[in-house]
Amino acid sequence: MNNKGVPIVLRRLVHTVREAVLGESTRYAGGVLTVAPAELAALGADPALRSVGIAVVSPGQSARIVKVLDAAEPRAKGSGDGIFPGLLGPAVAQGRGDTHVLRGAAVVAAGYLPRAQEALVEMSGPAAERSPLGLTHNVVVTFQPAEGAAWDEVDRAVRRAVLRIAARLGAAARGSTPDAVEELAAPGGHNGTGLPRIGAITNLQTQGAFKDVFFYGRSLAGSPPVLVDPAEVDDGAVVSGQYGHPGLRNPTYVHQNHPVVAALRAAHGESLAFAGLVLCPEPVEQGAKELAAAHAARLAATLGWDAALITKEGGGNADSDISLKMDALGELGILGVGLFAEMSGPEGTAPPLVSPPSSATAMISTGNYDERVALGAVETAVGAERFDLLDTGASEAMEVPMAVLVASLSPLGWGRLTAAGADTVVPA
Repeated sequence: MNNKGVPIVLRRLVHTVREAVLGESTRYAGGVLTVAPAELAALGADPALRSVGIAVVSPGQSARIVKVLDAAEPRAKGSGDGIFPGLLGPAVAQGRGDTHVLRGAAVVAAGYLPRAQEALVEMSGPAAERSPLGLTHNVVVTFQPAEGAAWDEVDRAVRRAVLRIAARLGAAARGSTPDAVEELAAPGGHNGTGLPRIGAITNLQTQGAFKDVFFYGRSLAGSPPVLVDPAEVDDGAVVSGQYGHPGLRNPTYVHQNHPVVAALRAAHGESLAFAGLVLCPEPVEQGAKELAAAHAARLAATLGWDAALITKEGGGNADSDISLKMDALGELGILGVGLFAEMSGPEGTAPPLVSPPSSATAMISTGNYDERVALGAVETAVGAERFDLLDTGASEAMEVPMAVLVASLSPLGWGRLTAAGADTVVPA
């Protein structure tokens, strides 16, 4: 039981990574993560890959990671397997027991795949804090496809490599005393408090190869909304395979640390009762979108929710999924609050949403997709020698839209934006 009388279902044993270095063997001790390139590259070996490379880049380093695909936080169960179920092992329900977490580290995949839009992470300068991966010690996995390998096989091989390496690094901390222990309870009921019951609806993109997000190793395409225990997501039940819209992308790393769920957990029993997490597909066809929205709203009503925070994956097409759910929830007397990124043009003067709600009005901006960001030249570029979007050297100075910085506009709730009143002057 925690101090609010709610049973604990998962303990995160947090080990803080303060430094990452290359070495002869992979280990974690005293805040230092030592990475053995040959060992980790071997974990990524696959018939679909001709080669796998390993590099380490850290915050503050004059470095840029380009052609970023996905990233995962190193995690491992207290003993045995079970992390990233459905991809590294059987699709067996997780989210119980102990999970080791290497906080401050990430395993990042970088390289070319079809339909993947140019994505980058800056490790130094003001733009570094625009992405969660600009603030972590990153073990970067690069790759070359095997001759004749099908691209979908290459994609699966890279995904397995990232997850295997993340699990190996997490396991390296098993013998260490954690810096912190975070006890997670299942979403609670009313508990006689009278607090509003608030849940989260997380939309997962379902647009096929290179545009899917996986739940226990499978796309949610064609599925109705599903209620899950958020602790399952902590253990890697949700893994990204979505490589479009970098600024709006929710890498596996962000799902593992689901910011909306984290905020609801923190407020549970104080200002609200955290009432649960619903995962929902993002269909392409309008009728399917409307049906998914109606089912999500009815599920929230059945669960007795008073309000829901709704997040998305992707660009304008995904705006419709949030907007339809906000309206459907409102029709049932439930407040739906949507997290949107604006597509307002470089000056912020264009209409902000591709598909706004018809009647609902509770919206949060995660930033402007079109805002321009100046990046200085860096000493090192990892992932590719050229940045194809601008047809320039990957380490050169450049100006890019916020859209290309990974998770800079995260509609899952990660971000550095704050709100101020119209008459408030915010210091630079």
